[in-house]
Amino acid sequence: MLQAMTTVTDILIKLESLGDEKVRAQNAKRGAGENQFGVKMGDIRALAKSIKTNHRLALDLWETGNVEARLLATLIINPKQLTVDELDKMVRSERFGWAADWLSSYVIKEHPEKEQLRQLWMQSDDPMAARAGWSLTAGRIARSPEGIDIPALLDRIEREMPTAPLETQWTMNTALAYAGIHHAELRERALAIGERLGIYRDYPVSKGCTSPFAPIWINEMVKRQG
Repeated sequence: MLQAMTTVTDILIKLESLGDEKVRAQNAKRGAGENQFGVKMGDIRALAKSIKTNHRLALDLWETGNVEARLLATLIINPKQLTVDELDKMVRSERFGWAADWLSSYVIKEHPEKEQLRQLWMQSDDPMAARAGWSLTAGRIARSPEGIDIPALLDRIEREMPTAPLETQWTMNTALAYAGIHHAELRERALAIGERLGIYRDYPVSKGCTSPFAPIWINEMVKRQG
C-alpha cells in the first residue's frame, strides 16, 4: 500500500490518519500554523523510507504548505536537482522552525551551490533566509573556517543579534557558540558577547540537555572536549 502511494492526495490522507492531537498541540506551541496533522517524526521517517527518493512528488508535497508534507518532502527530495532559485523560494516560504531545520539538514547542506546561497542569505532581510545563511555559516565556523572572517562575524553578531528576528537569532546564536567552542583564540570574546547580550539566558531546557545560552553552551562543550 505505502509503495503505491505516489500522489499528494494519497499521502495527505495517510498523514492525516497518523495525526495525534497531542503532537499537533506541541507543534502549535513551537510555532506551527493550522495546516498540520500532528504526525510523530518517527512516522514521517517511516513513510519516507517506504516512498524513497521522489523529487517531483517532493516538490508537489512542499507546495501544499502542510507541515508534515513539507517534512516528508525534505526526506524524499533530490537536493542536486533543485535550482538555486527553487531552493531560495523554499527557504523563504517556510516559517515553522522545525521544518526549516529539516530543510537545512537534509536539503540545503547537500546542495552543490550551498556556498553561493550562504553568501546570498547572509545579506538577506528575510528572517528565514537569514536563518539559513547563519546556519550554513555556523557549519563553516565549526568544520571549514578557511576564508571565513570569524572576528568580523562576531562583530555582526554583537551588533545585529539583539534586534534580529527571533528566527534569525537562533542560528546567529549557534554561530556565536561554535566560534567559542571551536576556536580557542576567540573563546573569551564569544563568551563576553554572550554574557553581554544575555540572549537565551533564561531559556527553559529539559533535564540532561544543554542550555542554548552561549556561555553555558560553550563552556559545557569545551569541558566535554577535555
